[in-house]
This record gives sequence, structure tokens and C-alpha cells, in this order.
Amino acid sequence: MSSFYESDAQNVSRAGTPRARPLGLPSESIAPLSDDEGLADDQIPNGKARPRRKDRTVPKIEDTIGQYVQINFEEFLETFVEDTSSSSIPSSSVVTTDKYYIAQIHGLKTYSLSTLYVDYTHILEYRGGALAEGIVEEYYRFLPFLTKGLHNLIAKYEPRYFREHRQPMSSSNQTSSAASRSESTEQSDLQGNLTTNQQTDKLFALAFYNLPLVSRVRHLRTANIGQLLSISGTVTRTSEVRPELSLATFTCEACRNIVPNVEQTFRYTEPTQCPNESCGNRQGWRLDIRQSTFVDWQKVRVQENSSEIPTGSMPRTIDVIFRGEIVDRAKAGEKCIFTGTLIVVPDVSQLGLPGVRPTAIRDNQNRTGDANGVSGLKSLGVRDLTYKLAFLACMVTPDTSTTGSSSSQNLSGQSARILASLNQNIPNNEIDDGDMAQEAVLASMSHPEIEDLRKMVHSDHIYSRLVNSLAPMVYGHEIVKKGLLLQLMGGLSKTTAEGMALRGDINICIVGDPSTSKSQFLKYICSFSPRAVYTSGKASSAAGLTAAVVKDEETGEFTIEAGALMLADNGICAIDEFDKMDISDQVAIHEAMEQQTISIAKAGIQATLNARTSILAAANPVGGRYNRKTTLRANINMSAPIMSRFDLFFIILDECNESVDRNLAEHIVGIHQLRDEAILPEFTTEQLQRYIRFAQTFKPEFTPEAQDLLVKKYLELRSDDAQGGIGRNSYRITVRQLESMIRLSEAIAKANCVEEITPNMVVEAFNLLRQSIISVEKDDVEVDEDEEAPDLEGMNIDDLDNPED
Repeated sequence: MSSFYESDAQNVSRAGTPRARPLGLPSESIAPLSDDEGLADDQIPNGKARPRRKDRTVPKIEDTIGQYVQINFEEFLETFVEDTSSSSIPSSSVVTTDKYYIAQIHGLKTYSLSTLYVDYTHILEYRGGALAEGIVEEYYRFLPFLTKGLHNLIAKYEPRYFREHRQPMSSSNQTSSAASRSESTEQSDLQGNLTTNQQTDKLFALAFYNLPLVSRVRHLRTANIGQLLSISGTVTRTSEVRPELSLATFTCEACRNIVPNVEQTFRYTEPTQCPNESCGNRQGWRLDIRQSTFVDWQKVRVQENSSEIPTGSMPRTIDVIFRGEIVDRAKAGEKCIFTGTLIVVPDVSQLGLPGVRPTAIRDNQNRTGDANGVSGLKSLGVRDLTYKLAFLACMVTPDTSTTGSSSSQNLSGQSARILASLNQNIPNNEIDDGDMAQEAVLASMSHPEIEDLRKMVHSDHIYSRLVNSLAPMVYGHEIVKKGLLLQLMGGLSKTTAEGMALRGDINICIVGDPSTSKSQFLKYICSFSPRAVYTSGKASSAAGLTAAVVKDEETGEFTIEAGALMLADNGICAIDEFDKMDISDQVAIHEAMEQQTISIAKAGIQATLNARTSILAAANPVGGRYNRKTTLRANINMSAPIMSRFDLFFIILDECNESVDRNLAEHIVGIHQLRDEAILPEFTTEQLQRYIRFAQTFKPEFTPEAQDLLVKKYLELRSDDAQGGIGRNSYRITVRQLESMIRLSEAIAKANCVEEITPNMVVEAFNLLRQSIISVEKDDVEVDEDEEAPDLEGMNIDDLDNPED
């Protein structure tokens, strides 16, 4: 890096490229000061005319270090060749080059894109990492030079595509770029062929990813302003995509002169003065929308991950700004890694407070000698508190730290998945086709991981081995683990010809005595699943679980803020102390559990939002311990409609059994003494995560024999109900239990990674349903005839060994 800063350090003035607190995209030149007592051009009093300059040319301050960075960056893009063993270069059939980024430039034209994605690990390999260090430390300063280098390469390798979507320079650059335009004949031809009716609809940009270090939201400081860095967080709120004025073209209302491509820096910026010699217009400007450049803009609210919050601290949040093609790539509830730079923007909410001025000035004129002391914050001489930090992102990628991918794989092979999805203009979380989803999952794994996955898929008894490896810290409870595994797999979500959606997610409720590992199961699932939300029923309201309508602090409009069920969309929502919830709050999730939607009609907003989540609930019996002499409804403080929406009810009783107590005690003591050595599951957590990700891509279908057996088993359960068998009420087994058997059968087929549901899988699902009902009946857990029962009334795993009891 010494070559960047030592060779030409004496010839470079840094006055025009400050990195202390940039408020917008940097410019390569400095706005000249007027002759009126050093005031800037936009601060001249309205009624006072500005004296005309005799010499209109203003000498430009050249940043030779920035130009040197541009030359090296162009050379890097032209010469870099990736290892073909892990290469996934987006290209068309006509691309035959082995140069990674040149092929990607050709891919821009093929897929009609405007963003070049640069892997930071590739830059680290170039010339010992000197270029990478300069980009990281002075990213905001060098960004115009890097973008200009990208323009030169696109104009060189794809001149027609560059001509169709030309990249105009800002007005400050145009006044001093005559020499640079004369360097290339092709560039001058491109400029000459432009007509006044052409409009720029694309702004070519760079996106960096795969930075080795990921910062936390809590650790962002003003020293990081202007640097290239990555942060990790959870998206809690997203705004709508809006057009942002990037380069504006103005028409002088006095002389009709056109001033093109005025750069906008986070606020509406007009030209300081008409460039016409005979016109001194400063205020009369009309925006020409047809000749101006607009880009997509979106702002999201990012909160630090729950695992990174220190004890006793509130979670920190920061606003992240998206531009261009990365908008709408982060949804509420997703854990993402954002790459970009830290900037300073005005705090609109503070400017709107009564009595707060844009700049607080210390009052020394009216000071008296009464020695009353200071009163309030302003008396302490605070300079300015109306600014806040924001993050200008150039790239967003999903956080794969909880999906089974290793850190080395994230640094080396993540470009395959990112480029494959981006160049097809398909978001990473919206790949629904089975073959495409399997290819995307396999592309995110290394070769050893794929071989290990293949061995697991083709091994014998994989279903029972997966169950034994799930939640290894919890002793026993194999039936509960089996249900949790099927919940992680999930069934198939279907849509009928009439457009009605059929739920494919499995809802489970665990009811048990104290110290029966209920909360341990919930915590494990939340740490295991890549998209899971944990909440407590007593501390949650209806709006906190579903969605709330809040007023935006900047626009003043009402917006929808996602609740726990919306944040867990396409994931699992774990609700502890479910029985402690108020009845009015439980009613709010009726629609979300069955229809998997949330309908809101508040403050003029009427919307239906998706809540495609599986609910894992844990509840304690009334009075602390389960009473066998009373009914299930009497033991649970839960309404009948809520109970009927659970697919599986697991009842765990704390009973005295000498052999079970001895094994449990030895297991707990071993965990405390030997730590991880006491837990030796067959498959690690990473292996399970990779297997489940791959298994979820299957879409199994019933064979004709399995369909006939499913109907037969359902009729068997109904006949037992009618004859007063396992369940005494005819509505114990309803159509909802039939749908539960279908979902369980599909999940079992996914666990075995097969495309067909065989009769043996239907028998397994039937046994899971029937065993729970029989165990409940044997334990005298009864349901009154005048009360509605849940779907599956649960099971006592310990008593399965003693059916005669």
C-alpha cells in the first residue's frame, strides 16, 4: 500500500476528497468559492448579483493516487483468471474467454444487467493485496475512479451496450474532461452519436462481497466512515422501492440553456449559476425529467442479531440504503450480510422536533453574571446533534452461518450461488423449482461436503439416525425428536385450481411438567434453523406476534412493521409459555396458523400479508403439573380453536422410574464434567443442516397404493372413534387429522430424500398419530364429550414401554 500513498503524496491535495464525514457520493472536483467574502455559490444573498469572472476556467485538483488506483483496478479486471474447479462464470453461448470479470462484463449485456460483482478475495491475490487495502481504507474516495474504470472496460468490450445505456458524467466532470475524451476515438464517437432525446436508464455500478471480516452493528463508529466493510444483521422493516434522482438535467428559465447531469447528493441540488456568459440566473430552473437519470432506491431497517446483543443491552439498529439492482433482495426477518460504506445523513426526526435548530450555536451575547449555571443540553455548547449514521450498501448476501456452510466455503465458493441467482434475476429465497433449488444448494457446498451428503443420502436407516442426532443434549424423548425432525422437513404447500392455498407446514405443541426439556427443544430449534424467531407468550401482544401499524418518522405515513410470525416467514416461530398468553392475543394468530396469512385493517391500511411459518409452542399444565384425573382441556389454558390447529400434541410427564432417572442423571453429570465429549452424535449440526437443506428441495408424490392405504387408515381411525375406541368423540379424528397424516407422510419422504411416498411411509405417519393417541388413553388423559379436542392429544414417551399400565 506504500506505493499508493508515498510516491505521489506531496503532489496530491486532499481538500477535495475528504473522508471525515461524506454526505453523498464524492465528486472529483471542489465547488469553487465566490468572490463575495468567501461564501459558497449557493449562499449568495438573493438580491445581490455575483460579479462575473473574466476567466471562466477553474483549475481542477487532480487526485493522482485515485487515478493510479483506477489504472490498477482496470488491469485487475482485465487479467484475473479464476480457478476453473470452482468457477461459475455467468456467460452466454458466445462467450469463450477464461477471464472471470471480462466474461461477467459480457454477461451484463446477455442478462441486461448493470452491476459488476467483484469478489474481494480475488483482489487480495492481486499484487500482494496492496490494491485491496487501498480500496478498503479509502473506498468512498476511490469509488468514482473505480466506477470510471468499469465504464472504460464496458465501452471497450461491449461498446454497443455502453452506447445504448450511456453513462453521462456529472456537470463538474464535463467541464474539465475535454482532454480525457480526446484520448479515445471510440469514446468520442459514442459521445457524438448521442442525441438530445436519449435518456440514461442504467447506471453501471460495482458490488463487492466476500470480505474476510464482518462487523457488528454495535461496533460501528465514526472512524469507519468512508471505509469498505461488511455488517451482519436481521432485517426488521423494509420501505417501498422509490425512484431516486441521481443525475438531473435542468433548463434555465431565463435563456433556455440546458445544464445536463447535475449530481444529486442526498438532496435536491440545482445548478449554482447558469453557464451562459450573458445570463446570471441562479434560481429559475426547471427540471427536465425525460433527460434526467433515476435509479431504484430502498431503505431497510437492520437490527443486530439476537446472539450478538450483550447482557442487559437494547438491540442496536441502523438504516441501510439500497440502490440499483440490489433493491428488494432483503426481506423482513432475513439474516443478511451487507457490504458497503458508512455515511452520515441528516436526522430528519431530530430536525422536526420543536425548538431544535439545524445547528445549535453557543449563546455568548446574553450572558449575565447571575451565576445560575447551565440549564439544559444546549447551554453546554453542543455543536450539532442532527446527524446520524447510515449504511450505503453495494451488495447484500444471505448470512449462511446457520445453514451448514463452512466459513472457508463462504469465502471461496459463494460466488457460484450469488452470480447464478443474480444473473438470472432470481432472488436467492424465491427459487421454487426443484431442480433449480437442488442445483443452488449443491453450488453452495464444497466437494468434500457434497461427497459427505451423498454418503448420508445413500446410507441405510437414515431416518432413525437423523432422529438420534437431533438435539443431542436432551436425553430420550425420541418421539418428540421425530416430530421436530418432520417439522424441520415440512410438507408440501399446494394451491388448488380455485387458488386456495393448502398449508404444508407442521405445527407442534409440547405440553409437560416442569424440567422436561420443553424450552430446551425450542432453543435448539431456533439455533438450528436458519430462519427462526423465539418469543415468549406472556411478553407478546397480538400486534407483536402478527404485525403493527406504525408511523414513519421521516414521511409521516403509516407503515406496517412485521411481527414475530411475519419475521419467521418460511421458517419456524417458537412461542414459549404459550398457555400464559391472553385469550385475546391467542385469537390473533388463528388465521396465521391455518390460512398462513395476516389481515390488517388499521389506520387506512388494508392488507393481507404472508405468514408461512411453522409454530412450535410449549405450555405448562394448569397448576404446574399435569393432572391425569382431569381432561386435557382442563389441564391446558388454551381455547379449542387454537388446539385444533396443532398437528401434533406431545405430552411429557415427569414420572419416577429408577432406570430412566439413573440414565438421565449420568447424562447430565457427563455434560457438566466432560462438556462436548459427553455428546457424541453420529451427525454433527452442520451435517444435519446441509442434509435438511437438500431434503427440503424434494417434492414427493403419493403412489396409488399409498393413497389407498391412507384412505384405509383414516377410515380405521374414524371407526375406532365411532365405536368408542381410542377416542370417545367422533370429532376427535376429523379431516384436519387426515391432512396432518398427509403432511407427515410427505415430511417422512423428504427425510429419506425420495420422490415417491410409499405405503411404508404412510404406516409410519399413522403409527406416529396412533401411538400418541393410545399413550394418552393409557395414561387416562381423557376429553369430555362436550369439549372439543385437539388434533393429536399427545403422548407419554416413558409409558410406551408399559402399555399395560
